[in-house]
Amino acid sequence: MDESSGLAKSAKYEGIWWTVNDSGDTARVFGVDAQGKVRAVLKFGAKVRDVEAIAVDRDGTIYIADIGDNEASRDMIEVFTIPEPAELGDTEGIKYHRYDFEYPDGAHDAETLLIEPKTSRLYFVTKVKKKPGAFYAAPETPSREGTNKLTKVADAPAAPQGITDGTFLPDGKSVVLRTYLDVATVTWGETPTVVARAATQIAQGESVAIGPTGSEILVGSEGRGSAVYQLPIPAKAAAAPKPTAAATPKPAAADSAEPKKNHSLRWIIIGAGLLAIIITFVTFPPGRRERLDRMAENARLTGQPPPNPHGRRRAN
Repeated sequence: MDESSGLAKSAKYEGIWWTVNDSGDTARVFGVDAQGKVRAVLKFGAKVRDVEAIAVDRDGTIYIADIGDNEASRDMIEVFTIPEPAELGDTEGIKYHRYDFEYPDGAHDAETLLIEPKTSRLYFVTKVKKKPGAFYAAPETPSREGTNKLTKVADAPAAPQGITDGTFLPDGKSVVLRTYLDVATVTWGETPTVVARAATQIAQGESVAIGPTGSEILVGSEGRGSAVYQLPIPAKAAAAPKPTAAATPKPAAADSAEPKKNHSLRWIIIGAGLLAIIITFVTFPPGRRERLDRMAENARLTGQPPPNPHGRRRAN
């Protein structure tokens, strides 16, 4: 394996992944285990041009996607299918089926084949460097007679240098797309949307597959002896917990305390004023006050001492 350009988990054999070489190789598939040991080489007699992707459906059929087209000059692309072998080992002359496909809007370069888990329907993702690529769907039941027309179903997320591989997650609700620099989890539907991204250790990412338990992924690259890494499926970060009611400040209660304080002070002042008035009237009744005023005026006119308000004359 000099240019591993795709990776797919076996449906039949635990701990086995299938891979293919990029353009320039013959029609063959390699089965490798988690230690990187080649456990099987499957050869079929097709003539291939630029194999870029591989996938396996739930029934154990291997799909080899001859879909590379750097010059965007191919009239059609091909997908070959072979069964997973009855036992692991090198096998030649395997019977295969060929399916031809044609884009509705001209030739495209592509490196990604997706197989929907429940229906086994095929989807292709084009590789475009300067703008987003697109998802194209094959007919629900493609024919081996004539050329099958693909249908554009959605734009693909923008990706640095284009999308290089992808795989459905086991539940069929999301896909993971590979770029040269990272992997992205994308919700599946009429408008595929990126929900999370994660960088990888590989500078030129070429492949992605479901990991051993289905809750992680494997990512790989080209080159003899290139490493394959396992990492978690990118997931959206959990939302921060909302503060509890007890921890939430209540400004309304705090604001209402100050008016209550001012109200009490106002009543204290009013009460003190009323008390002073009452004391004044009790101490100096109106009639007595008027007599004292007249007596003081007479004393001033006659030269007598002013009257004592307590009813006694002051000593000379």
